Amino acid sequence: NQTIAQKILVGLMLILITTTSQAQQITPPKVWFGISGAASFNQYAGTTQTLNSSTKAPTAFHDGKGVGAYVAALMEITSNKVWGFRFNFGYDNRSGKFNDVIAPCNCPATLKTNVSYLTLEPSLRIAPFASAFYIFAGPTINFNHSKSFVYTQEKQTDQSGDLSDINETLIAGQVGAGIDIPLSSPTSIHQTSISPFISYHPYFGQNTRSIENLSITSLRTGLSLKFGRGSINAVAVVPTAPIVQVVAPTVVDDGNILFSIVAPSSVSSKITIKENFPLRNYVFFEEGSNEIPNRYARLSKYQASNFEKGTFQFPEPENLSRRSSRQLSAYYNLLNIIGDRMRINPETKITLIGSGAGKGSNAGNLLAESVKKYLVDVFEINGDRIFTEGRNQPIIPSEQPNSTEDLALRMDGDRRVDIVSNFPVLLKPLTLVSTENKIDENQIVFTTQGTKNTSLKSWNLEIKDDVGKVQYYGPFTSNESSIAGNSILDNRKSASYKVTMKGTTTDNKLIVKESNLFLRRDTQIITEGLRFSILFDYDKSYTDVAYDKFLNDVVAPLVTNNATILIHGHTDILGDKDYNLQLSLKRAEEAQRILEMKLVSRGIKGIKYKTSGLGEDEMLAPFENKLPEERFYNRSVIIDIIPN
Repeated sequence: NQTIAQKILVGLMLILITTTSQAQQITPPKVWFGISGAASFNQYAGTTQTLNSSTKAPTAFHDGKGVGAYVAALMEITSNKVWGFRFNFGYDNRSGKFNDVIAPCNCPATLKTNVSYLTLEPSLRIAPFASAFYIFAGPTINFNHSKSFVYTQEKQTDQSGDLSDINETLIAGQVGAGIDIPLSSPTSIHQTSISPFISYHPYFGQNTRSIENLSITSLRTGLSLKFGRGSINAVAVVPTAPIVQVVAPTVVDDGNILFSIVAPSSVSSKITIKENFPLRNYVFFEEGSNEIPNRYARLSKYQASNFEKGTFQFPEPENLSRRSSRQLSAYYNLLNIIGDRMRINPETKITLIGSGAGKGSNAGNLLAESVKKYLVDVFEINGDRIFTEGRNQPIIPSEQPNSTEDLALRMDGDRRVDIVSNFPVLLKPLTLVSTENKIDENQIVFTTQGTKNTSLKSWNLEIKDDVGKVQYYGPFTSNESSIAGNSILDNRKSASYKVTMKGTTTDNKLIVKESNLFLRRDTQIITEGLRFSILFDYDKSYTDVAYDKFLNDVVAPLVTNNATILIHGHTDILGDKDYNLQLSLKRAEEAQRILEMKLVSRGIKGIKYKTSGLGEDEMLAPFENKLPEERFYNRSVIIDIIPN
């Protein structure tokens, strides 16, 4: 039960404190020296055929793998229990064997390489829990040491030599983790520690040669043996009885912080939305597969001959809390929509740009050819109207240089085919009509305001209704935030709420403020609102020329006097949460700026703007973030126009 659990927890804390007090007679070493040894599991990606000026294989080799050895001298500096610095100088063997091929003589051929480097690897060391576990990340500087190869073919003499056009210096990166296991007594001044570790060395920056496109990804796993000298404390005190002191955060009801709530007199129930839904021109692929994923609607030739515009407009889903269930159903018919529109407009042409997400341009081209085959075979589009191109990475990749966070998600977004065309009719937005809860129009505005001497670093909301149900929102970092009235009210007709704001000041004091809120639902149905979506590329806050024109020529003329324009910016979950919040606000403000200029020039008056950035907040995001297409659709600004 809870009492026993509490006793066990307190007992463990007492043992930990007593042990720590005894061990602190010796201050752990700040500087460690040692050696590291590891096995490097190397993955080759790319193509090699020209080995040097005198040797060219008759058949190109693609990809491969191998295992090499890594040995290094190690120095480690720990400034405190959390932060530190590591430096390795070592030898890294990245040898491997390419996948076997069949030469023109119809006989097997093999290619083995012995590529190795002398490496300098400085890295930041972080023990996030102030414990033996640590993570590290930093650059690697690699100087080529060897570059030999052996080429064998069944019907000719083995050939060996050095690979030509080797990049002598590579600057790349690594990220890893390890755990320190002490081998010495904690009371010994001379300390020895063994540290199992694993590190990942991604392909970017590791372009082995200046010709062709060979890159090497390595997974390194091994042990470090470290030695250090501690220091004796000037005073060592072992308490006869452990003392546990719990320090609670200071709670201040500070009059310098004002908390206010502004709510509408009633929350409208529903609105008929006519949505202009843009088509993302991407088809995303699964890792290791060139087949169009099953989530994309694929038709037989007979079904394609009867495909019409209305067939992808599915009924309204019962759960309207997210747009994605219906909109993605339409989006997953992207290839059928493109095929149908190319069939109706025989003058149109497209270019399919396949990106291999670091697996090379050949891998990207295979993806593009897969899409082309579907359009040619199923919709009988002339292949001369479809051009294909392969790239290692898309023009605007989600995977940025030296990025290590969310790497798998970024690569999922870069493994795709871009559909590019100079014929706008092929990617013309769809029109979807739905009846939705008026989530966006009825915003409850929560505001915190401080003085120049007192301000909040962040704050959260706890909203408790009259039957005891509690909702939590936040954290927020700006002074004002809005929450949809329907989100709080849920399915109830009316409810009273106790709202508690808990904020942290810049000097780490806890501010608690309370207020009351009453909401009731207005059952009136208002028709008809208009919704538009503006899509953004990764990490971009400005629209391209096409969307500027769209806002000016399509959206602005539909706005009438005294309308309300709701503009919400969103991002996906890649990157820093605070940065994404600011990025989404910049996107929303950019859309408002363009619209505002056009409406002023047209003499439209009485417009009420409600513009906000919602960042990556998954509770408010229009789509989920499980699939790359969902994350790409979340890089958007949604504009709702509610007539007076």
